[in-house]
Amino acid sequence: MHWADVIALNLSHRGTKHIVSTGITPSGEFHIGHLREILTGEMISRAAKDAGLDVDFIFIVDDADPLRRVYPFLDEEYSKYIGHQIGNIPAPNAEGKPDYEQFNENGWNYADHFLNPFLEALKTIGVRPRIVKNLSSYRTGMFAECSKIACDNADKIREIIERVSGRELSDSWFPWSPLDSSGSLEGVTVTGYDFPLVHFIDSKGNKGSSDITKGEGKLPWRIDWPAKWAWIGVTCEAFGKDHGASGGSYDTGKEICQLFGYDAPQPLVYEWISLKGKGAMSSSSGNTIGPMEALELVPPEILRFLIAESKPSKAIEFDAGMSLVNLADEYERSCARNLTLELSDESLSRRRKVQLEDLMGAVRLSSIERNSKSDSSNVSFRHLALLAQTKSNDQLVWDSLGLNSSNPPSSILIDRLEKMRTWIESPHFPEEMRIKIINEAPVEMLQNFSDDEKLVLAKLTEMLENCSWDLDTIASCIVDSAKSIEKSPRVAYGVSYICLMGAKKGPRLAPILVELNQREIVNQFRLCLENVN
Repeated sequence: MHWADVIALNLSHRGTKHIVSTGITPSGEFHIGHLREILTGEMISRAAKDAGLDVDFIFIVDDADPLRRVYPFLDEEYSKYIGHQIGNIPAPNAEGKPDYEQFNENGWNYADHFLNPFLEALKTIGVRPRIVKNLSSYRTGMFAECSKIACDNADKIREIIERVSGRELSDSWFPWSPLDSSGSLEGVTVTGYDFPLVHFIDSKGNKGSSDITKGEGKLPWRIDWPAKWAWIGVTCEAFGKDHGASGGSYDTGKEICQLFGYDAPQPLVYEWISLKGKGAMSSSSGNTIGPMEALELVPPEILRFLIAESKPSKAIEFDAGMSLVNLADEYERSCARNLTLELSDESLSRRRKVQLEDLMGAVRLSSIERNSKSDSSNVSFRHLALLAQTKSNDQLVWDSLGLNSSNPPSSILIDRLEKMRTWIESPHFPEEMRIKIINEAPVEMLQNFSDDEKLVLAKLTEMLENCSWDLDTIASCIVDSAKSIEKSPRVAYGVSYICLMGAKKGPRLAPILVELNQREIVNQFRLCLENVN
């Protein structure tokens, strides 16, 4: 059973109506690491609907959170907004400066600036949650009841946090963070409380009061989170391993939630997605690949498959190079298989059956629309990458694939090829798959050829000139040219890469050559032969 179906089954034991929740603070550009959170929640929601449950999937935007610091992509002018809620400060312009004009005229704020492109990417990937914004929820009184309970039970909440987390809170700690007169949550000390007002003194010595029913502040995170569970009615939430650690915010939230008269939701803790060789993705550091950027390279189903085929507890190391090629090819192969038929084999071991069930679930949840079929282009990404580099236009690609007016390429394949050409032009395309056939002799490299390499070059040139131009024959010619002088095929491949690409190694050679003009390839070998003699 797929991991999302397992969660759905657990939810069915708790009733038929559910709210599945995810949430993110839009403090900077979103990256595909964020997709793990929202896609995990969305896949649980889909699986629950498939199980016959009534499910609402929501995405909480934590725009009541403060700006923590001036991130590298921001101008130093943002230093005056540190501590201010990101849903209430100007968005950055192209230079990273506050865009006061858009903010004052259109209300274009910092949070929406980063949120809206992400929401557009989510539509492309088939995710359409109900959006719940924290800042407006506070201002409209949705948090009021829980905020009152929290303030009335400050000592109980302090005891829970200190006992469960193992850390000591300051003497001035209070379960409400007031906004000072400038709109900052920083440097404010609570001096008293009488409902609905929390009294404070700010860092400049100014006294004031914050009305908890009007959202003139917010609950600290460890209280804010269970408060949302309570007033929204969340029954399941996916979150990162930092919140799920022992003594973390989920552990404290479970107990605090009881004070609000609500049971904590079913949790699903997920591991991070990291960039290969660069560690965990971070919006603030700029160590990211954005969803829109990734969607320009590969179809949305591939990104869904990235999340669906990995158990949430498994860390994902991602790169937009070979890892993405391998993932895409795995997806294409999986879609092309008749998994239902494979599962009907009664001789399957339990382990193999579980593997097939997991894969079937991953393919199902990778489709853009629920209950739609996940389609394959029937052309591997490796082969499509080869054709996109060796054929100068799309029609030559279709010709190579045997597609024509009576058997035209599918819309899926057309989209795949368009994205592949974008990928090839990007810095993310793997160098080991990049094809560049040279049209001049790499003289310096040729001058270092041994006698054996010269003999292989001469023999290979002769054999390729006179052979049938098909995959198997080309591959045989390369191998046999080396065997003719009792040398390893590695010698012939090394000679070929140098002559054709000016490199000592490269991608699989025969599949490339078969897509190129025989005469032009032979002429390039002859040119090289002239320059070694």
